[in-house]
Parts: sequence; C-alpha cells; structure tokens
Amino acid sequence: MNQISEIIIKSIVVVFLTAMLFSCTNDSKEVRDFLAEKNLPIGKAKDAFHVYKDSGRITSKLITPLLLDFSNRKNHPYNEFPKGIKIINFDKNGVDSTTITGDYALSYSKTSISELKGNVIVFNHTQESKLETTQLFWDQKNKYFFSEKDFTFTNPTSSISGIGFESKEDLTKRVIRKVTGEIITNENEL
Repeated sequence: MNQISEIIIKSIVVVFLTAMLFSCTNDSKEVRDFLAEKNLPIGKAKDAFHVYKDSGRITSKLITPLLLDFSNRKNHPYNEFPKGIKIINFDKNGVDSTTITGDYALSYSKTSISELKGNVIVFNHTQESKLETTQLFWDQKNKYFFSEKDFTFTNPTSSISGIGFESKEDLTKRVIRKVTGEIITNENEL
C-alpha cells in the first residue's frame, strides 16, 4: 500500500508540474506592449557589425559598440546607438567613399532620418573633404545631410566655419549659412 500511495503522489506532482509548464505562455504582442510601455528596447546588440547590400554589392557597413532596438514603438520606431556609431559608405566600385562617425545616434525607420550627436565627423575619401559638427541630421532616402549647429568644413584648398550646413551625402552641392573663414572659388563654380 505504501508503494502505491507513493506512485500516486508522484503522478499527481508530475501532472501538476506539466500543467503549470504548459499554462505559461507569453503572447509576443503582450511582451512587445510591455516593453514599449516600460520604454525598454525589444532587442540589444553589443559590438554590432552590419553590412548593407544592394543587388549583391556592399553599399555600407555599420559598426557600433551598442545597438538598442526600439522597433516595438507604434508611432516612431527607432534604433538607438548610445555608445557611438561608425558608418562606411562605398561607391559603385566598392571603394570607401564616405565615413560618418558620431558619439550618439538615433535612426527612425519610418522616416529614414537619423540624428547624430557629439563629435560628428563626415569624411569624403574621394574628395578629401571633412565636415565636423556637434549635431547632424541625415535624410537617408534623399541622401542629404543638414545641421543648424556650428560646423567646420575643410577640403584640400579651404576651411569654412559657420552655423547651418546642408549638402548631399557625399558633401557636394553644399548650402552654407552664417559663414566665417576663407573661401577659394573659381569662375566655373559661380
């Protein structure tokens, strides 16, 4: 009798534990909503290295020590790069054309606009031109940079400082506001 009661108790425990395990389900939507409500990222990547390709050709590389994924936001999903970011864009021949770095960045997926802050540097390797500023917005759809902050733009022939800057992604076709510094031009550029 003692052995039968022991088997019955063990069976009841096994059935009870099995029922508990299968009753614990998390709906992925509930988890996403919970994380969004608590302002927590849905994902985190350390020492991320991401390669972007188009038609089998590498177009850019993203390198960051920390990526926080807030794509669970309904209105404005975004990625945050709280420890800095480095993006290397490549031309059609696979050569480094532009490198973008910053101490902090936000990238909004719905609008394809990114904001970089703190020691922002954009370097065009082909033209040897460099933009330095404290804040830069990057419209990735239109391949366009703009800033309303202090900046310094240098190339092999000149250095320009000012407040307010716009240009194409490769630092050409520039619009410069509140300029200080020396600008050297030739007649063909006017």
